[in-house]
Parts: sequence; structure tokens; C-alpha cells
Amino acid sequence: MKFTAGATRLALLLLVVLLAGCATGPRITTDSDPSADFSRYSSFAFFEPLAVEDKGYATPASQRMKSATRREMEARGYVYDEARPDLLVNINAYINERQDVISTPQLQQRLYYSYRHRGYVSSAYWVNRTDVYSYTEGTLNVDLVDAREKQLVWEGVAVGRMANTRPSERDARVNQAIGEIFAQYPYRAGAR
Repeated sequence: MKFTAGATRLALLLLVVLLAGCATGPRITTDSDPSADFSRYSSFAFFEPLAVEDKGYATPASQRMKSATRREMEARGYVYDEARPDLLVNINAYINERQDVISTPQLQQRLYYSYRHRGYVSSAYWVNRTDVYSYTEGTLNVDLVDAREKQLVWEGVAVGRMANTRPSERDARVNQAIGEIFAQYPYRAGAR
């Protein structure tokens, strides 16, 4: 069977689209308090200490997360104000070791010598092949808390597989994850 140049290009385009659909980023979930009046909020500050800084000191990773979160909040019109914030932002991150166990049925054949047939005979049978894949899963939470009421009003969570990245790539990954979380945040500062 011969393909024309147009059919070949179409097949390559479909393959690229299918592969792009398989690319996985973090799974993003959000939740908000339906009784919260987001039009009242125009300023924010960070919790002290952040949940991600539970040891009492900042790390390069926590600084990356704070910087990305501040940039996303300011892009939505919120003003950073440590003295009188309307919202307090808390960031938490943790990792878990996970395993995927995949069992696949396979048809195998066994040869044995049959004295009745005076030769080797093939016998088919099914077996299950089990593969275990270990990976590290990371979870990143961004919580927005009403500073006056001390109540959670919005939460964004990103869950995904962790990759071994070079230090130069870590900023981009943190920015991407926090950007995807805030892409689900539907409010702007003081919007009525």
C-alpha cells in the first residue's frame, strides 16, 4: 500500500496530536467556600511560617513557591500587604513513594515430546505477567485563608509525578505547577 504525501502528513499530524494528548502534567483540583465574598479581598500576605517551612526556616524550594505564588496573586490585582492583609496564603508540599502494579495476560507456548505422536507438540496456556513501577508523587497545596475570619476560602492542589530535574529546571517546574493551580482561580482583587 502506497501513501501519498498528503496522507503521510496527515498521519504524522494525527500521531503528534495523539502524543500531545498523552503528555501528562499535574492533576489540578480546587475547592472554594461558596459563602465567601471574594469581592472583599484586595490584599494578601503569607502565613508565618508557611507549612512548607515547618522546620522554621526558608529553603530555596519554599522561596521559589512564594515567588511564583506572589506573582500569580499580583497578576490578579492583589496587593502584597504584610500589615493588613485580607487573605493569608499558605503553601504546603509533600512527596509520597508510589507503585503502579500492572498485570497483563500473555499467551505462552510449551513444547513437550509426545510418545503417541512421536514428536514435539506445542501446548498453549495463559499466564499473567506482573510489572511493578515505582515512582515519586508530589503534592503542592496553595490555601487562601480569610485573614479576619481565619477560615479557608479557596484551595488549589496539584498532584503529579516528580521528575529528577536539574537546578536550572526547578524554577520552571514550580512556576508551571503554581501557574496551573491559579489558572483555576476564577477571582480578581476587589471584583464585583
